[in-house]
Amino acid sequence: MNDTNVVMAGGVAGMVCWVSTRGRWPLAAVVLAVLSGVACTAEEPPRPVAPPAIATGSGSPQPGPNDRHIAVAVRRHLEREHFLRQPIDDGMARRWFDAFFEALDPMKVYFLQSDIDGFMAKRDSLDDLVKRGDVTFAYEVLGRFLQRVDQRLPLVERLIDTSHDFTKEESLVVDREATQWAKSEAEAEDIWRRRIKYDLLVQKMEETPLEEAKDKLHRRYRSFAKRMHQMTADELLETYLSSLTSSFDPHTSFMSPGTLENFEIQMRLELDGIGAQLKSEDGYTTIVELTPGGAAERDGRLKAKDRVVGVGQGTVGEIVDTVDMNLNEVVKLIRGKRGTIVRLKVVPVGETAPKIYDVTRDKIELKDAEARGEVIEHGQKADGSPYRIGVINLPSFYMDMAGAQQGQAEYKSTTRDCRRLLDNFRKEQVDCVVLDLRNNGGGSLPEAIKLTGLFIDRGPVVQIKDADQQVRPYDDVDPGVAWDGPLVVLANKFSASASEILAGAIQDYRRGLIVGDDATHGKGTVQSLLDLGRQLFQRFDNAPSLGAIKITMQQFYRPSGASTQLEGVKSDVTLPSITTHLPVGESDLDHAIAFDRVAAARFQPEGRVTDGVVAMLQKMSADRVTKNEKFGELAEDIARYKKRKDEKTISLAESEFSKQWNEGKAAEEEEEKRLEESEFSKRPIVKQDYYFDEAMNVTVDYLRALSGAGGLAEAAQTTP
Repeated sequence: MNDTNVVMAGGVAGMVCWVSTRGRWPLAAVVLAVLSGVACTAEEPPRPVAPPAIATGSGSPQPGPNDRHIAVAVRRHLEREHFLRQPIDDGMARRWFDAFFEALDPMKVYFLQSDIDGFMAKRDSLDDLVKRGDVTFAYEVLGRFLQRVDQRLPLVERLIDTSHDFTKEESLVVDREATQWAKSEAEAEDIWRRRIKYDLLVQKMEETPLEEAKDKLHRRYRSFAKRMHQMTADELLETYLSSLTSSFDPHTSFMSPGTLENFEIQMRLELDGIGAQLKSEDGYTTIVELTPGGAAERDGRLKAKDRVVGVGQGTVGEIVDTVDMNLNEVVKLIRGKRGTIVRLKVVPVGETAPKIYDVTRDKIELKDAEARGEVIEHGQKADGSPYRIGVINLPSFYMDMAGAQQGQAEYKSTTRDCRRLLDNFRKEQVDCVVLDLRNNGGGSLPEAIKLTGLFIDRGPVVQIKDADQQVRPYDDVDPGVAWDGPLVVLANKFSASASEILAGAIQDYRRGLIVGDDATHGKGTVQSLLDLGRQLFQRFDNAPSLGAIKITMQQFYRPSGASTQLEGVKSDVTLPSITTHLPVGESDLDHAIAFDRVAAARFQPEGRVTDGVVAMLQKMSADRVTKNEKFGELAEDIARYKKRKDEKTISLAESEFSKQWNEGKAAEEEEEKRLEESEFSKRPIVKQDYYFDEAMNVTVDYLRALSGAGGLAEAAQTTP
């Protein structure tokens, strides 16, 4: 097998930086399958050189020594292999131009319109420049951006310390599409005055004392300026080339070497480190959570919300100040081989004086990212005993590609882990299996096919169309099933890609019931991961890491022939949820590929879910939801959020701001919660809230319906 070309049905969850392993990138895609590599040669044999950091302070940043070769390779792969077969022409260059400026200055608060006008002269030539591997435009733009950041900082600091009139009726534009770059310095100052006023109002809503709020904002903007000056050549190139790749579709991207390394670690579900989840917050590296069973948790001294302000190597190594340091750089300092010592200078939560902790690095297994199961009891059978329901919480479709390639007998695999859970469920005599795919952003396509095969006895699971419009079905080829009993799949708008393949197949086969949001995410495309170092240095045994391009090369379809692209998989029984209304679906992304259909594959539906049963279950659930106080409160939250979502401005008069703040808070908190849950943080196997309870009510109704007409009649009259 060739590990330079890896197929993916990517993910959509955001990522928080794991110590020694994981960095943040826009979309979390995961490895799917290994296909034959695609040869790519540079115009001349490149010579690998370590990329320099962009210089701080005055002077022009310089391109990295490998930039030209990487840019040429990315361009070639896009034009030759992308699913849409679009050329990089003037039209694509305009998309690229807009995307790059949006990536640097999304709310249009740093650049002036005159800056954009000045760069406009090169907009239509970006396609010609990339053919030569010329990426100097990115460095020119960054240089101007850093100038503007440095110019704005004194203004921002003055505005933070200025007294503001919070009774004045004025507003701030919060809709990105409605914002414009300032046409003058006076206009820029007014934009920033409103922005800082907004920041101070937020702090007031959070009941932060005024002086503390000012100190916090000073640190936030100083830290931002410093971090921008710390941007490396690798990071800039990733931003620049990903602005090009995203102009083709939202899931095609360029990964820098650091991002690629983090991606590979995610797939293995293990790492060497201390086991702490980190985030950057107002210039400080803050501990979000400790990995259960990891070195830091076993040590017992580090806690969530502690701030890491310095890192040293070994027991006597000099401690490097990490305040205002790029989070990825902090991670690099903390990462290291198991058995070695890292010294952490930490300000414990609630304290002001720092402490020094020596922590021995160790192997960290991301157990919370694995499939986990639990048996719960819910409802009541005719004999008075409870229904026993086996719940599998599955956060992703993972597969240790390196372990598989090396022929390891027990490499990490979603299907293997789920099969073991199903075996245990059978021993515990469960009545039904519930597969919880909520917040599952996707992952390995082969694993999605194999896992579906645990519930169906052979047949097509997914169809895949390539750029040449050739359609090929991918079947479950293993005879027999691991679970032949009733099946319910829980899904929401964060269930994407490989999750949608499984849910769509289960629904098409009428094998199980889909319960959850109106529809899943709607990502119906397949990506290949091409390692550029191995592509460019095929004659070398140890190819340098130059990053990779994740490129959309195929689109997948359900056995029925419908694509999940844009439309997703619609639930059989829909439960009210604020996530349904959040702008986080495929249809909310720029340049998303269109929905279409292919001919249906040959398969035999099982008939375990009928239209009549679905209609009955939906009515019974809706009746319960109407009477449920918690769902009533949710309906009010949804109504307030929908009203707030359509507003393009927010009032800066404190009385009105407070009202708008409270109206939008529920949805924002829900979105943050869902994203945190999708980031493999510590989570319960089963979270029994009112939403989950109603899903179990539906499950019990379904079990009664499967018992026959009498059972369905009983279910219609009885609430578990």
